[in-house]
Amino acid sequence: MCEAHSSHARGHDHGDQQHADGHGHGHGLSAPPPSDGAAECPVMPGSTISKADAEDAGLVRDYEGQRYYLCCAACGPLFDADPAKYASVR
Repeated sequence: MCEAHSSHARGHDHGDQQHADGHGHGHGLSAPPPSDGAAECPVMPGSTISKADAEDAGLVRDYEGQRYYLCCAACGPLFDADPAKYASVR
């Protein structure tokens, strides 16, 4: 679990940063827009990950013919619980 997600589980304040599912969250860095080799996590917009790294780590989900790349393992269960919600973030 990435540090930001693990600290969220402990219930701290995230300020004004909002996670796609409504709770505040952020990795603390402003990520550049995704390039061809990178993708933005649909669960945590603004968080990018290398597509190759996501593939290697199993941080990908396929939904309605589209591949989604997740920034960390904590985003997997959130995406799995409501893929349509996160697919609409694109």
